[in-house]
Amino acid sequence: MITNMRIQNVALIDEVEVTFAPGLNILSGETGAGKSIVVDSIDFLLGGRSSRDLIRAGADFAHVEGVMQFESPLLEFVSDGLHALGLEMEDGQIMISRTMHADTGKSTCRVNGRTVTVGILKDAAELLVDLHGQHEHQGLLDPVKQLEMLDQFCGEQVTAHKATLEGLLSQYKETSKALKAIAGIGNQRQEQIEIWKFQLNEIESADLKIDEEDGLMAKQTRLSGVEKLHKNSTSIVAMLCGWTAPGQLSAVDQTAKSVALAAEIARLDPTQENLHASLLDAHTQLAEISQDFRDYLDELDSNPHELERIENRLDTIYKLKKKYGGTVETILQKQDELKQNLDNLENSEVEIKRLQGIRKGITKEITALCDEMNTLRVAGAEHIASAITEVLADLGMQNAKFFMEITRKTSFGPDGNDQIEFMISPNPGEPFKPLRKIASGGEMSRLMLAIKTVMATADRISTVIFDEVDTGVSGRTAQQVAEKLMAVSRTRQILCITHLPQIAAMADIHFLIEKSVHDGRTSTSVNALKQEEIINEIARLTGGAQITTATLESAKEMKYQANALKVKEIGAIL
Repeated sequence: MITNMRIQNVALIDEVEVTFAPGLNILSGETGAGKSIVVDSIDFLLGGRSSRDLIRAGADFAHVEGVMQFESPLLEFVSDGLHALGLEMEDGQIMISRTMHADTGKSTCRVNGRTVTVGILKDAAELLVDLHGQHEHQGLLDPVKQLEMLDQFCGEQVTAHKATLEGLLSQYKETSKALKAIAGIGNQRQEQIEIWKFQLNEIESADLKIDEEDGLMAKQTRLSGVEKLHKNSTSIVAMLCGWTAPGQLSAVDQTAKSVALAAEIARLDPTQENLHASLLDAHTQLAEISQDFRDYLDELDSNPHELERIENRLDTIYKLKKKYGGTVETILQKQDELKQNLDNLENSEVEIKRLQGIRKGITKEITALCDEMNTLRVAGAEHIASAITEVLADLGMQNAKFFMEITRKTSFGPDGNDQIEFMISPNPGEPFKPLRKIASGGEMSRLMLAIKTVMATADRISTVIFDEVDTGVSGRTAQQVAEKLMAVSRTRQILCITHLPQIAAMADIHFLIEKSVHDGRTSTSVNALKQEEIINEIARLTGGAQITTATLESAKEMKYQANALKVKEIGAIL
């Protein structure tokens, strides 16, 4: 429900803050006081169309924000809906704001501080508030939401069927996809087989290995400098093994001679045995290193075409990656896929018949399930339509007939193959027309009130706003409208703008919208009334501007009876 709302620089409103309550919130005021401004502000906040005319004269912007609080069982529904839009709730709360700038005429929308588009704002608002009046109708006029509401009314059976249907549709989709992959090839079957065989042979003949490419690239880097490697290795071997000049002792020979001399020193002076040992180790290591470099040099000389082989192999891998995927792993996956496709295609006649049989069985299950859902919906729709028609009679629309038109589609979807349209015949002899095409704002509000009364437990929108619900209503009908509003407000927050004392008397909280002039400037205010002020306002609504003792007594009696009726209603619920 809406807990708080702030309106700034909208039409005649300078700045007002309103704290709404659960139950029935009544807004009243004299004609021209600015009641429509409040409704326009709420519509603006909910993502409705607007122009710069909304901005108060002389102001740079218009700003409206609202804080909404949710508790179970609506909390999960709203939270899931917002999550689907990429939005999150905080402690069961959501704050929506919208600002229009005078210089550009463009608006900035935020949900919980996050900037969103007007489209997302509208989608979020549809989870939160229904606004009825002046053709600003949401939720209940959308055939998709009408079907959703009917299903909620029908209960757990339809919900369970829809869950089963979701699984069947998934199976149907997968089976159709597999069937299309085989049967859809048609006359190009043999041509496709040849193409796949060529591709498979191309990949298999390459005999690719995971991580092979990294090893080849490392070898390529090494062999790309083979000339330098050969030159340096030759020089090292020459210096270690004595190839530098005729008659010159090599490094290995010189260390060997040094070892012999050190051995003589150690024999004469045993304290120097460690020097002899160290020199012997150095000579041994130097001889081994010399042999390793000679082996390395032989290896460089043994395969002069190795670099060319490696580069050709890398080129093959590169071409296959470019053609079949960005990695060797992807190419090998393609190889497996081609094998499977060839196997399926070469045995396609048998596979087609098998898949067709499976799909036929799934279609039969879906059809039976949709028939059961249709039966439940038709029964629920008849019950709802009858109840709504009765409520409309109580609301002064005695001749109106309400009907839920359910038709069957040839295709299946997540909701089955039913499509629904709320239909209404306002007067005898008139054909049924879609509810969304009804012209009268007051008539529409009463229709919405009737629907809300009957389907209050199924509809999960927490706040309903009624404007013009009392148009053309008086006497006993006015009392019936008031009682229906009170009944709906037991499960939903209601904001209702009214001119009728009977409706005003039912208020759980009553706001007065007034227009005043200060320093030559007109402003509209919205204030919660105290008990005595409420009686005065009901008296004004009853007798006009002239409030008498009689109208005050009548107002007190009306409020007393309304309170007694509410206590009785609460007792019946408990």
